[in-house]
Amino acid sequence: MERDPVTDKVIGLAIEVHRVLGPGLLESAYEECLCFELNQNCVPYARQVPLPVIYKSVRLDCGYRMDLVVDSSVVLELKTVEKILPIHEAQLLTYLRLSGIATGLILNFHAAVLKDGIRRRVL
Repeated sequence: MERDPVTDKVIGLAIEVHRVLGPGLLESAYEECLCFELNQNCVPYARQVPLPVIYKSVRLDCGYRMDLVVDSSVVLELKTVEKILPIHEAQLLTYLRLSGIATGLILNFHAAVLKDGIRRRVL
């Protein structure tokens, strides 16, 4: 499988944030710092992107928001949880399906080593 330069870049920046901050902060702190790194590296992104639900051909605003969408091609779901559960992966897959974006990452900043807290999913 060919490597994805966008996810490679995001993972590198997330590792830098985790290296500097370590685990133990709120998700919002990691989001703010990751956005700082994305800005510093000229990586385009959108933050807290609304995600409507289409139900029987009707667009409904149910309050869902994707944490970050990078380069209009990767959904990032940030977590600070003891471990990534199947429900977290289901949430990301649902966000991918509803948004039409094929690639997503769960980044769990609570992990002692960030690489152990990363899940990549592709539709």
